[in-house]
Amino acid sequence: QAQLMESGGGSVRAGGSLRLSCPASAYRDSWKCMGWFRQTPGKEREGVAAIANDAKTTYVDSVKGRFTISKDNSKNTLYLEMNSLKPEDTALYFCAGGMNYGLGCRLRVSEYHDWGPGTQVTVST
Repeated sequence: QAQLMESGGGSVRAGGSLRLSCPASAYRDSWKCMGWFRQTPGKEREGVAAIANDAKTTYVDSVKGRFTISKDNSKNTLYLEMNSLKPEDTALYFCAGGMNYGLGCRLRVSEYHDWGPGTQVTVST
């Protein structure tokens, strides 16, 4: 069974950078979209960025210009480069694999079916 496992989280000051990685133990054909999501206590999980098999990317407005999603197919690994971090980026970050319903890779939790356990990112002032 393919598993996802995030790493690279940590504590940084505002303006700093982190790079999250998410290697998969095996690739699943059903992963037409790969995405990064985040969640804070008491709030719903939020889509951050997604990348399709053709490398097209989608970002939530709040991270555009600061975060970059990428993948290395040879390593079955998904990445999220996070720059100019803000305190409001503090969250538990998840990677996920999901379907493409013909409308591109969207940031909808319901369209992703395989999830990692998450890695904590904390940004202080």
